Amino acid sequence: MEDGDWWPPLAAWGAMLLVLTYLGLVRRVTGASRTAFSCRERGRAEEARRLPADGWNPRLSGFLLQLFVHLANSAFGQLFLVPLLIRLNNFTVLRYLDIAEDPTFMPVVAEEEKSDNSKSGNVSECLPELLKISSHSAGPSFSFKGIQDYLNCYQSGELTPLQVAKNIIAALQDDEKSSLSIRAIVQWNQQEIIKMAEDSTARYKRKQPLSLLDGIPVCLKEEIKVVPYHHRSGTEYLGLEPESEDATVTIKLRKAGAIIIGASNMHELGIGTTGCNPNRFHGTARNPYNPHHFTGGSSSGSAAAVAAGLCPLALGTDGGGSVRIPASFCGIVGLKGTFGRISAFGCHPLSYSTVSLGPLCVSVADAAIAYAILAGPDPLYPYGLCQPKPSLSEVITSDLKGLKLGIDWNLFKACDAEILDACQKAVEFLKGFGASVVDLSLPEMEEVRVAHVICILSEMRDFLQPDFNNHFQQMNLDTRLNLAIASQFSALDYIKANRQRSRTIAFLQEMFANVNCLLTPGTACCAPKIQGSDLLTGCSDVQTTIRTIRYMQLANLTGIPALVVPVGYTVSGLPISLQIMAKWWDEALLFRIGLKLEQLRNITAKPLIYYDILG
Repeated sequence: MEDGDWWPPLAAWGAMLLVLTYLGLVRRVTGASRTAFSCRERGRAEEARRLPADGWNPRLSGFLLQLFVHLANSAFGQLFLVPLLIRLNNFTVLRYLDIAEDPTFMPVVAEEEKSDNSKSGNVSECLPELLKISSHSAGPSFSFKGIQDYLNCYQSGELTPLQVAKNIIAALQDDEKSSLSIRAIVQWNQQEIIKMAEDSTARYKRKQPLSLLDGIPVCLKEEIKVVPYHHRSGTEYLGLEPESEDATVTIKLRKAGAIIIGASNMHELGIGTTGCNPNRFHGTARNPYNPHHFTGGSSSGSAAAVAAGLCPLALGTDGGGSVRIPASFCGIVGLKGTFGRISAFGCHPLSYSTVSLGPLCVSVADAAIAYAILAGPDPLYPYGLCQPKPSLSEVITSDLKGLKLGIDWNLFKACDAEILDACQKAVEFLKGFGASVVDLSLPEMEEVRVAHVICILSEMRDFLQPDFNNHFQQMNLDTRLNLAIASQFSALDYIKANRQRSRTIAFLQEMFANVNCLLTPGTACCAPKIQGSDLLTGCSDVQTTIRTIRYMQLANLTGIPALVVPVGYTVSGLPISLQIMAKWWDEALLFRIGLKLEQLRNITAKPLIYYDILG
């Protein structure tokens, strides 16, 4: 061996030894030191004012989505690709913050003590007045048919619930035969519908209806148990046998005399915001205003059914805007109640700390009526046991004098130009009723975005872990991708996210001491267009998803109630909505403001696909 030949091998061994020493002996430090963020007092840090990030991920569909999902669930993907995606989308931001607050794992917030409870009143006493407001006058312009329109027909004898049921069945059959089915109702049973309608017709004949919902057609999201339908939650593999027990909300609807017309379509497992569901049992729900656009999700079929006239009321679940997004995209009203206000017993516990149930309706008054019947404590659902009694006594007022509407204009303006224009006009309209606007700043909205994502995906991954292992090939591609991302969140991430929840709840408690509600656009963009390959493979579009849920996540993380109300349309005819958020348990304020907001629109555009069940 010549002089020096030994040097390269020795150098290589030395370098390897140094690497092994570093990997094996040097302690890995994660996050930040406690002093690094000691000045991060509530709302004072400059970075707390930044807008939620748009994130990064190319729109994927077809073969590229198949390839990406395969890689994401491979050893390479879990070690390199998915962690890279998490960093690119800033999902690691909480890891580098020292958050002193104790974690809040369930956003159950006690009602504020009231000095005067004399105005609480009986909810049932307010409902007749609400019905008068919701009545639609017959005229040349289009209007959705609401609860009062159905009741007028029943009480006058013009139509019976049985005749209405037959019209709905004919519409469902017609939709199934259509070359462009809206795929709103994915499970229905003619005999079940007829039986409920016959019973309701007999009650009206005796002049003994059970409630204001007697004879009213209703559908429920497939995530909610309804006998005798399959409890599939948008999948191919769940609910192999027909359901044998009803959810609590289903029982309440039956006791009220409603006609349940079926189980409505949804984004698979509620883990997406478009409503795209290409599996064999479901298909993608279409937007009645433009069937070449998505309905929004995950309560896609519920929104499509109401907007298409199949029923004036539907139920959905909202873990990340899943009621409010499809309501906004389909031009109807959507309510996410306070966390725990409406029992979720009998729903798949996909994300137990972020999900609230709520109605999708054609009017604010109809939403209030549904809320009055569905809200209340349920012994089988612990999170709403200590809720205050629902009240609607102050919903109907002549003005909004004295109300302070809080707006973070920096956040408010982070939306498409047409949406901003319509929503700004809506704010001015509300000011005309005597309300005042208070400029404020919602702090740490990027942290709120990330905390919500970590909570909802971690909880979904926990519940679906056996399914992910045993039914991986039966899941949609975007479901597999989202669960692959969820697998990279740690216990520390989850606890940090719930510490952030505590901070944000405290921020809101301070804000609601100075303002009555918060206003934002419903969504930052309108209903996205469906690409051809989406119907076959599904799609993943992170940037559109982030813009869709931008204004939704605050209410889901903290449990406050929120209402979206249509306020206009884009030049292309797609609906635009404004969102109202109030403090915990104060749904009545949402209805009060929403009733005024409905007066903004002189004309309601008729959806391209619409069934006039009463016509």
